[in-house]
Amino acid sequence: MSDTAGCCNGTECFSFDCNGGQVGTPWGWFTRAGVVTGGDYGNTEWCYAYTMHQCAHHVAPSLPDYPSCDDVPTDAPQCLSSCPSNTSINYANDKNFASSSYSLRANVDDIKADIMQYGTVTNAFTVYEDFLTYKSGVYKHVSGASLGGHSTKTIGWGTENGEDYWLCVNSWNDTWGDQGLFKILMGDCGINRQNHAGLV
Repeated sequence: MSDTAGCCNGTECFSFDCNGGQVGTPWGWFTRAGVVTGGDYGNTEWCYAYTMHQCAHHVAPSLPDYPSCDDVPTDAPQCLSSCPSNTSINYANDKNFASSSYSLRANVDDIKADIMQYGTVTNAFTVYEDFLTYKSGVYKHVSGASLGGHSTKTIGWGTENGEDYWLCVNSWNDTWGDQGLFKILMGDCGINRQNHAGLV
């Protein structure tokens, strides 16, 4: 969300957009400062919509709905005190807060229990080159160099062909992977070690 990306920055949250950050500090920000409503690029229903148009991220840019990300201007979110997408909304009154923020260490059962009781969990893991071309099945790192850290949303788990996996939603649009989703082998790429959640 643009409000979080703009305000929960390097100074406040030790977060540097796609150049690195933490999965826990935005949750802490959510409890302290709150976050305003938002929507997809161009949405005027809520306070602060995404500032970048959807684009073909790590997929062939031949899809009619999404241009290549290289061709989309990047308008970095700013930390504002008013609502740029809908000026009739009062920024301060639109703030929503989390009531808690907590880390889920590498205990698989604790992560599962939290998802069952409260919903999705934020994760972080190392992305390798072979992850970019994922389409289906249970991903596990086989080849390619490390490209850095990445954060996604864990929504469930399962077992496929004897392999236990987390089911996650990526931020690279529904044109990437399996309609925006991917399965990753539990523990692979460090995904069990960094999980964070909270109550809204």
